Amino acid sequence: MNLTNRQIHRDVAYFYVGLILAFSFSGIILNHRQSWYPTEYAYASEEVTLKIPKGELTEESIRDLVAPLKLEYESHRLRENSLRVDFTGNSIMELDTKSGKGVLEARRTVPFLGHTIKLHKSTDTAWIWYSDIFGAAMILIAITGMMIPMGKNGFNKRGWKLMLVGLIFPLLFLFIL
Repeated sequence: MNLTNRQIHRDVAYFYVGLILAFSFSGIILNHRQSWYPTEYAYASEEVTLKIPKGELTEESIRDLVAPLKLEYESHRLRENSLRVDFTGNSIMELDTKSGKGVLEARRTVPFLGHTIKLHKSTDTAWIWYSDIFGAAMILIAITGMMIPMGKNGFNKRGWKLMLVGLIFPLLFLFIL
């Protein structure tokens, strides 16, 4: 079988088109995570008031504090006068440690969009290998795409100029902005 750059470029791109789309969607979402982050959205919320124990808040005292909520304690974060408690089942409570007032929220992941973000964050060894192979495939797609002869619009005529302009933007953001 005699493979050409065009065939390699086409077939590798076809194989990875689903991952390209998923990474593109999740990359756009991650870029805007300060204003909208679909990994979690609150679908139920209720105000709570708990009696804060005297003295230092320890994991044991926090477990006792949240016991009346009938939720399974998972972890907590304490910062100044703010206590965040995570429960199994994706519920979160934010509480003011001075007043004992706070909000308990039940959260869900936005279907598809929220799940694709996990692709960018995954630390699973098999996924990392697959992602590395995908990165190498993207390099192959770029190189074979540059080598496809296109005549007056080919890489040797104007393609290299567009490639240089395309390289300037990430370098500007990396070193200047």
